[in-house]
Amino acid sequence: MEILRVENLSKTYGVGENEVKALDRVSFSVNKGEFVAIIGPSGSGKSTLLHILGGVDRPSGGHVYMDGCDVYSQNDEQLAVFRRRQVGLIYQFYNLIPVLNVTENITLPVLMDGQKVNEERLRELIATLKLNGRENHLPNQLSGGQQQRVSIGRALMNAPSIVLADEPTGNLDSKNSQEIIDLLKMSNQRYGQTLIVITHDENIALQADRIIAVEDGHIIRDEVIRR
Repeated sequence: MEILRVENLSKTYGVGENEVKALDRVSFSVNKGEFVAIIGPSGSGKSTLLHILGGVDRPSGGHVYMDGCDVYSQNDEQLAVFRRRQVGLIYQFYNLIPVLNVTENITLPVLMDGQKVNEERLRELIATLKLNGRENHLPNQLSGGQQQRVSIGRALMNAPSIVLADEPTGNLDSKNSQEIIDLLKMSNQRYGQTLIVITHDENIALQADRIIAVEDGHIIRDEVIRR
């Protein structure tokens, strides 16, 4: 069952001689529960693609459909709600709020949305992410791997339809990298969440169900690894 469809997606920066096409008429679809790795060299357009999928950056042309809804037919306020409720974003550098503790960082999207925190889900996430005993720690009191676990908890707290991760292991050693990918795969399998990961790591990409290779703003390969 299709959850995401991208049609003729384009993104251009600059004008005239300074114009750069980050994405050029990209089209593909993703099924619910699929784990997709997006690979490509620096500057290929993969991060731009991820930000557009997540409602962070408006495209210059084309469409993104999430659960049949045309994402960019929405106004800025509706897009903000879409980002909080439908999408879980995970970044390489964690983007945690330094003055908030672990629990506060994880529950921030729920509170910003004016919703009540699901305490049972919070406890389950903290246990699954092995953050027990760290609930009141600030980000500067955590290791890099622990900070990335908090960012994963934040992304999963609202039970989003799709999780988008931009180089989630790029700032970690190999042991922590595999632990983070294992956690993302667990959320993909346990909660049935669709997972799209940008990575330079071939070993991580090969753990996905499907690999999409991007180069110069185009998809040059779209290969199913496992079904």
